[in-house]
Amino acid sequence: MSGNFISRTATTLALTAALVLSASALSASGEPTDITVRVLSKDAKFIGTSMGGVRVTIRDADTGELLASGLTQGGTGDTKRLMHTDAGRRSVLADDSAAKFSATIDLDAPRRIEVEAYGPLAQAQSAQRASSTQWVIPGKHVSGGDGWTLELPGFAVDVLAPPAHQSITGPATVNVRANVVMMCGCPITPGGLWDANGYEVEAIVLRNGKHIGRITMKYAGEPSQFAGEVEATEPGMYEVVVYAHDPSNGNTGLDRTTFNVTN
Repeated sequence: MSGNFISRTATTLALTAALVLSASALSASGEPTDITVRVLSKDAKFIGTSMGGVRVTIRDADTGELLASGLTQGGTGDTKRLMHTDAGRRSVLADDSAAKFSATIDLDAPRRIEVEAYGPLAQAQSAQRASSTQWVIPGKHVSGGDGWTLELPGFAVDVLAPPAHQSITGPATVNVRANVVMMCGCPITPGGLWDANGYEVEAIVLRNGKHIGRITMKYAGEPSQFAGEVEATEPGMYEVVVYAHDPSNGNTGLDRTTFNVTN
């Protein structure tokens, strides 16, 4: 084996090692940067484990590169800290019990970061999506105070009766029942912190795709339970859309079911 070949081989190996070290140094040059994301239910508390969590996605807003993802985990937070009327601009809403998703990402330059939240995952029919963007600087954490907080609007409405596609011999009075909670799972009761008397809970009724009426759903004596009756006098496929609406702030959620009436 010639000396020139050995020399060229040694040079190639040295260059390869240098490139590997250079790439490692480049990849290690990013600064660990903590981002803590919390998701609030509109006019209520944090959304966490009890509602299946919220899926959080962190990405580069300009390139779309996925940087981290996961679920918010934990409790709904301190009610007294969250639900009061004298909050100032510097009030911190979160405590150690408040649900969150935390990630540490390596940044080698300032990036415009987008955070997206989707949930609650345990009530898919009521799930909503929210997102926001902001600049994040390497090593400058976004985790103090409440961290990066998003708000999800809506109510989690779950129609309990009648079950979907039930067949009923008519004419009949069909009982409609729904469970209505805040997106964090907080209960609704007359005169409660989330006051059933302040919300509109109604059902829109369609037969064979045509609107035939609307009924008022009344508080049914148990937390978050509302009930009403549909007079199914004609045969056909009925659809019942139950919605909850807060006229004070526009917060709205819904669920639906169907049933078939035969003679």
